[in-house]
Amino acid sequence: MTTSTAESPDDGAERGGPALKLLAVTACPTGIAHTYMAAEKLAQAAASLGHEMKVETQGSIGAENVLSDNDVRSADGIIIAADKDIDRSRFIGKRLLVVGVAEGIRHPEQLIARVRSAPVYGGGAPLHEGGASASGGAGDGGDGGVGGGDAGVRGGARGGGGGVGSGAGVGAGVAGRGGERGVAYKALMNGVSYMIPFVVVGGLLIAISLALGGHPQADGGLVIPEGSFWKHVNEIGAIGFTLMVPILSGYIAYAIGDRPALVPGMIGGWIANTGELYGSKAGAGFIGAIVAGFLAGYLVQGIKKIRVPRFVRPIMPIIVIPIVATTTLGLFFIYVIGRPISWVFTHLTGWLGGMTGSSAILLGAILGLMIAFDMGGPVNKTAFLFGAGLIASGNQTVMGMCAAAIPVMPLGQGLATLIRRRRYSGQERETGMAALFMGLFGISEGAIPFAAARPAQVIPANMLGGAVAGAVAGMAGVTDAVPHGGPIVAVLGAVGGVPAFFLAVVIGSVVTALTTVALMDVAERRKGGAAATAPVSAGTAGPAAAAGTAPAAGAAAPAGAAPAPGVAAAAAGVPLTGAAAAAAVAVAVAEDARSTEEAEVAAPAEVLSGYLTEQTVTTQLTAGEKDAAIREMAALAAAGGTVADVDELIRAALAREAQGTTGLGEEIAIPHAKTDAVTAPVVAFGRSADGIDWGSLDGSLAKMVFMIAVPEAAAGDEHLRILALLSRKLMDTGFRARLQGAADEAALLQILREIH
Repeated sequence: MTTSTAESPDDGAERGGPALKLLAVTACPTGIAHTYMAAEKLAQAAASLGHEMKVETQGSIGAENVLSDNDVRSADGIIIAADKDIDRSRFIGKRLLVVGVAEGIRHPEQLIARVRSAPVYGGGAPLHEGGASASGGAGDGGDGGVGGGDAGVRGGARGGGGGVGSGAGVGAGVAGRGGERGVAYKALMNGVSYMIPFVVVGGLLIAISLALGGHPQADGGLVIPEGSFWKHVNEIGAIGFTLMVPILSGYIAYAIGDRPALVPGMIGGWIANTGELYGSKAGAGFIGAIVAGFLAGYLVQGIKKIRVPRFVRPIMPIIVIPIVATTTLGLFFIYVIGRPISWVFTHLTGWLGGMTGSSAILLGAILGLMIAFDMGGPVNKTAFLFGAGLIASGNQTVMGMCAAAIPVMPLGQGLATLIRRRRYSGQERETGMAALFMGLFGISEGAIPFAAARPAQVIPANMLGGAVAGAVAGMAGVTDAVPHGGPIVAVLGAVGGVPAFFLAVVIGSVVTALTTVALMDVAERRKGGAAATAPVSAGTAGPAAAAGTAPAAGAAAPAGAAPAPGVAAAAAGVPLTGAAAAAAVAVAVAEDARSTEEAEVAAPAEVLSGYLTEQTVTTQLTAGEKDAAIREMAALAAAGGTVADVDELIRAALAREAQGTTGLGEEIAIPHAKTDAVTAPVVAFGRSADGIDWGSLDGSLAKMVFMIAVPEAAAGDEHLRILALLSRKLMDTGFRARLQGAADEAALLQILREIH
């Protein structure tokens, strides 16, 4: 809890007047380091001046130490030190000072002095009085421009393009945030990250209720008695599944258009998934939800750019934009997009009906392809309902083909997370385990998070595996007497030809897993293939480093380890090509695996959840300027074994730096990047004897540099919580002094273990 307590009224009087009860809110666009640095600085300054202060932090892990109504009611003044929009409605009637987050870090004492005479907030938009820092204050405008200089965002205008500070600010818009492709990918990942808990909870509750509460019927079916405890559990799980599609759509829209886009995104996703609204027996599923999410986000962005009278602006984000966007998107989906979906469903059903007399292997492959394509969308539902509809007529072989393909997607994707663990984030691996469990019960939706996150690799792999499973089942004459799939129906006696059924499921799942891994490898090679024959020199990375195995110059090698042949040549700047490059990579991989195993045995405890290791720490950064230091830190991070593309990591870190410095002051810099150049979170730490000009907020040279990199799809809170802990711990003067004085890497690691 970030709170300081006044020592006494007399103390406060001696230090600048009577003791005050103050509140503050800190936030930065990324919600990581600056948020917590500003909070600690303000709390420390208040304590030194004899005032009481409570600080709410709005970081990437959510709001912490939230200000209550009682806190606000009794407060003498409130400071908002933030570079993003903060809800001010709760502060009406209180003295309110609004500045950029950098001011909270650089001049906390001055802010406390100024809040005494700050204007009383009456519900309008107060001026930024010293405003957005050079690190980039997010504008209140539609596209979120980056504010620069000391002017900040004035007047509180909320329409139009990005709000831009009158200093050296940069009008960001979409391009300023990394380009159209970057925004789209981040929006998709945002939706996937919020959807995953709904998939996991809903799927596991349905699976558990079927396993423990289902009763086999005479026809081999599985029924949960109405009104029973397990029926209620099943219904709760079904609610989770119902919500997951609008959640995906809503948070894609939210990432693009901010809060006003959330409602149209969610309602649009619900409409997309509800085929009855546009005359289709099947909704558009998760693919339709993705389309709805992007349409809602960009529609809201477009509406924000429309100039409206000043008196209308306050109700635009809460009334006008959500209503207009929701109505427009909903009607567009019903009358424009819905008709083609209904047409596809109708004609696919007729086409399948004409194939029932053809080859069973061909029909099984086609049904498997359709089942695996969109997992709940019109193509999937067409195949499923076609098979289910033929059961009553006595043709159970078509449903047998579908039943074999249904579990392949979750089982295959779960298996892929086990085969190539380092390609997946921690949360993805957990989702993979849940997908395996869901697959056993024929819940194909367990694979949706993977398909949404990596459609180019996962959907083709799913389709290939589904086609193989359906073809094998068709060839063997597998039957299914109930409209359900997965191993559960075979265990309960609904399947005819059980050995062939399980063979089809296993083969299909293995094909899906191996194809997924192979396509992911191809994608990685395309991104990093150009580096395979490039010369390697200080500050750059060649093939070995790109594989996450070899530190470049300036990176500390594991104690007692001799450099591998080829790696030594690479460090000396010798180009590696052809067989020599391949040999160097192979040797480096083997050396890295061996050193990693030895480190795991020897290490007494993990540092920062294992993200920072002996291989990613050095006491001797050699770079003299920021860009070179980022390259050196990226090469150091690569020694941890989770960096797939060093050049891309460097590019992402430099791009983040271009948005605003990550120099935090107090001789600290924390460059960071969110990029698929890393396969798992990694932290590197380097110490510079002379210091590096990082453009820090207090003008100090950075002598302690932490680099943090996480995968784009890393949606869990763990790494963000570590960043918050790291930022707070670095405010401890004694802790910083001990880091500066540590004799070697082992001593550094021992000190860093104190962060918990």
